Amino acid sequence: MFGIGVLKGMAVTFKNFVESYYKKERLTTIEYPEKRLAEKERFRNFPFLIFDEKPEDPRCVACDICAKECPPQCITIVRAQDAQGKPLKKPATFDIDYSICMNCGVCEEVCPFDAIFMDHEFELAEYGRFEDLNYTIDRLLKPKEHFMKIRPTDATRIEAELKKKENAKKAAAEKAAAAAKAKAEAAKTQASQVPDTKPETKPNEPAQPADPPAEAK
Repeated sequence: MFGIGVLKGMAVTFKNFVESYYKKERLTTIEYPEKRLAEKERFRNFPFLIFDEKPEDPRCVACDICAKECPPQCITIVRAQDAQGKPLKKPATFDIDYSICMNCGVCEEVCPFDAIFMDHEFELAEYGRFEDLNYTIDRLLKPKEHFMKIRPTDATRIEAELKKKENAKKAAAEKAAAAAKAKAEAAKTQASQVPDTKPETKPNEPAQPADPPAEAK
């Protein structure tokens, strides 16, 4: 029994040894950093935020779900406000402390707006352990093209879902506008068909002379 296990283990080792000469994915040693192995699509390192068109309008709406669900509590979010002090659907500050992030990907899983994902970048060495590894929103934001490059499968699926929701919203708005227009036209038609019930006005009759005063007895 013991001998069979040793033979199986040696067979796996020999197979990997031989395949490392002609299969790129079997290479165990490369001349890094001149040569790099391509990361798998589902590889996850540290999270980053996505914006579609402008960095000033990220997908994040500051719902704070990722900060509450984060196991090491390394995410800090402050919602933006307008001039009147009313909350806006975007973060004023969004900080992630990479020094305590455990790369679990929970923030990506719980985000309902597809605004945060795990990046492939792993060369993040800094001189300062705390201040340099505390990433602010300016360092976290990346365009959606970056996400489409590193995660094409997920990006294609998410873009299709967003487009479907946008088309459904547009169709609902057009339907509501058509219904409002039809209702206004129906009310206008009904008003034009109502007969005029205003009473006819008679010409003013001449005033009658006043009765003479009664004679005193």
